[in-house]
Amino acid sequence: MDVFPSTGPHLHIVLNHFPLIGSVFVLGLLIASAYMKNDDMRRVSLILFVVLGLLAIPTYITGAAAGWAYQGRPDMSAQILDAHRDAALLAFTFIGLTGVASWLVLWRERRYARTSNAGFIAVLVLGFVSLLTIIETGSLGGTVIRPELREGAMAEPMGLTAGIETAIQSIIWAWPSMEAVHFVGMAVLFGVVLLVGLRVLGVARSVPYSAVHRLLPLGALALLVNIVTGMFFFIADSGRYVAMDGFPPKIMWLMVGGLAIIYFTIFDDIWDVKSDEDAPARAKVMAALTMFSWAAVLIFGRLLPYYGEGG
Repeated sequence: MDVFPSTGPHLHIVLNHFPLIGSVFVLGLLIASAYMKNDDMRRVSLILFVVLGLLAIPTYITGAAAGWAYQGRPDMSAQILDAHRDAALLAFTFIGLTGVASWLVLWRERRYARTSNAGFIAVLVLGFVSLLTIIETGSLGGTVIRPELREGAMAEPMGLTAGIETAIQSIIWAWPSMEAVHFVGMAVLFGVVLLVGLRVLGVARSVPYSAVHRLLPLGALALLVNIVTGMFFFIADSGRYVAMDGFPPKIMWLMVGGLAIIYFTIFDDIWDVKSDEDAPARAKVMAALTMFSWAAVLIFGRLLPYYGEGG
């Protein structure tokens, strides 16, 4: 099938607009919400930052696929590609941190019913840093796709991505250690998803939803651990991963599962479920979707080693 190798450059050109335009829009919305003292607008801003953080994953992955498509071309400088790759990793890191911070603020405010000024400031600062790194990444990306900009372009790679790749491939215990951490993270994440989802579907009805809600940060931490270790795997062997038929569906279901978690974090209809009460139909549909999506991530992830060198 080779989804990423054949369509990576085109998908990347589409996806990379979301972090840039989205960050500008959401930062403006967040600042406006503070000026207008509008809590709903502020909440929407934080949700959108979480969505942007999730969208950064396929954006980065399709960027790697695009890099492999351009690599080796006589009119392409390896130095420019490496510099763009390093800048993209920094941008991915900061927009991901912004998404994590935004989710934590949303969870804390919903859990304790009070706003967090420190959290707001942290999200604002991370959002600005993310925007700066995205602009730099986009500038370097422009020199990749536009030949007229390459002439005389000064791009010095930091060696960040290459350093991570070399370290993982040269340290004998690096890969198995990350595999162990990745498996534990997935087990914790899927366990939290099952506990929350089954409660919503009617199992253990004597437990109010607010009681299982406190497990969500544990699941979010496990997701963060898996994203970090997963990206290390990807950086160390990106050429093989982008050629695997099972890799695109894993990423697609990961996006669905990540977006579904937002519903269980903040929406009032699920929060209103008390002891011995049945959850609304919409909540049950979301619970089933969340469990199915993370089961799909788990299955496709375990199948990846069997794809060998790719589809």
